[in-house]
Amino acid sequence: MAIKVFIDGKEGTTGLRIFDRLAGRTDIEMLTLTEDKRKDPAARKECLHEADIAILCLPDAAAKESVALAEGSKARILDTSTAHRIQQGWVYGFPELSLHQREAITIGDKVAVPGCHASGFVALAAPLVKLGIISKDALLTCFSLTGYSGGGKKMIAEYERCERDIALDSPRQYGLTQQHKHLPEMQHVPGLAATPIFAPIVADFYSGMEVTIPLFRSQLRCGEHPIEEITAALKEHYFGSPVVKVLSQEEVANMKGFVASNALSGHDGMELMVLGNDERIQLVSRFDNLGKGSSGAALQCLNLMMGLDETFGLNLA
Repeated sequence: MAIKVFIDGKEGTTGLRIFDRLAGRTDIEMLTLTEDKRKDPAARKECLHEADIAILCLPDAAAKESVALAEGSKARILDTSTAHRIQQGWVYGFPELSLHQREAITIGDKVAVPGCHASGFVALAAPLVKLGIISKDALLTCFSLTGYSGGGKKMIAEYERCERDIALDSPRQYGLTQQHKHLPEMQHVPGLAATPIFAPIVADFYSGMEVTIPLFRSQLRCGEHPIEEITAALKEHYFGSPVVKVLSQEEVANMKGFVASNALSGHDGMELMVLGNDERIQLVSRFDNLGKGSSGAALQCLNLMMGLDETFGLNLA
């Protein structure tokens, strides 16, 4: 019997992408609303109560409203908004954190899909904090390069307009007040005592993301060769993962001195790498902001919630 899935907010960038990826699946029955009903609370409530799994692709306030509308229903909820990522009673949807995390997603009734920037940060920081290589008290900084699709329909239209602001030709830093919406999960999930300094940068390419954590040797608890040790630690943590790959130093060298942010555009995997030298180190994650940073992560969590192989329908080739 097909599982009934309702995407509340399928008209947005993330919702449309998830809908398109699920539309051809015979194991899923999509519940949809007509254009005139998609914002009607009564119609949304009816779909939420009919669904086995509801995927929320909404702004935070609307996502909270949907959760309230779904109360008393059988629906398990997968939320792609920021609203519930560190809220008690919700499972953080990054299964690679641990076996326990994967199991919690599999049986969870309320799962929150990570933010795109946060996914890249957490993938690097969480295992190293857990191992004690990075102290929980560390004062970390992070910058992230992203394609403009992460800004949604409005930003996509701005970048793809024939006549556009010349400022869009150059990379642009944002989140200038250090109040970016991904910061709470970037601190909470790895278990850091202090909120990182975060500098996100949007540039003129459609999709792709590269998140970097720069570190001095003095910030690390490791031996004489931190690059080798951190690479080995990350490889051990992600051993066997079909989604997250840790690059060897040979693979890094083959990139010939450049790390392209859009290299995994259209891909649902994530690459981690350790750059620099024994005194100044850069931890880097590279993935698609619309893949492992968004719809790919949601699909991976949905598969686990449905009891399927987590890679079903993912582009990992």
